[in-house]
Amino acid sequence: MHRSTVFIVDDDDSIRDSLGMLMKSVGLTAECYSSAAEFLDAYDPHQPGCLILDIRMPGMSGIELQHKLAEQHSILPIIFLTGHGDVSGAVHAMRAGAVDFIEKPFNEQTLLDRVHRTLKQDLKNHELLLRREEIRDRIASLTVRESQVMEQVAAGNANKVIAMNLNISERTVEIHRARVMHKMGAESLPHLVRMVIQGRDK
Repeated sequence: MHRSTVFIVDDDDSIRDSLGMLMKSVGLTAECYSSAAEFLDAYDPHQPGCLILDIRMPGMSGIELQHKLAEQHSILPIIFLTGHGDVSGAVHAMRAGAVDFIEKPFNEQTLLDRVHRTLKQDLKNHELLLRREEIRDRIASLTVRESQVMEQVAAGNANKVIAMNLNISERTVEIHRARVMHKMGAESLPHLVRMVIQGRDK
């Protein structure tokens, strides 16, 4: 997985530069952009991190960029920077999925604390997505019959019941069950059930 990056999007050169230096001063990787459009052009949805975003900018606003990212099913967490008169806009942004908002002028340590907390959660989210994709790939590798047996096993049915439901012999169920456990990399029945549930989650 890539190293987490703090993306900073602000049209104010001084704020953007000071934020970039602040992040780098504590060992964080930071990338700075002067507009929402410039950020979108460079954006990689697989890159973990967080976005520090000015709510008001010429051209595409911070709120509009948030909507664009949502359309792309982005999971990049957003911390909005707001002026004194933008609190209502920040509340709207929070309802639309932003993780936090900080009013200017901001306390550097408060911002860093929130960035570190956000990056930690984002890494967990990316790991979960990667795991989910891996599980779905394993499920996709199963044959139709193996998938049917797996669903029956996950539902808690015994081999005898599965054999009756699928109109096959118990021996055939045992063979398919062993193949399912092997292909899924399941260490136990509960492990298999957890993977089946996780593979279904959106």
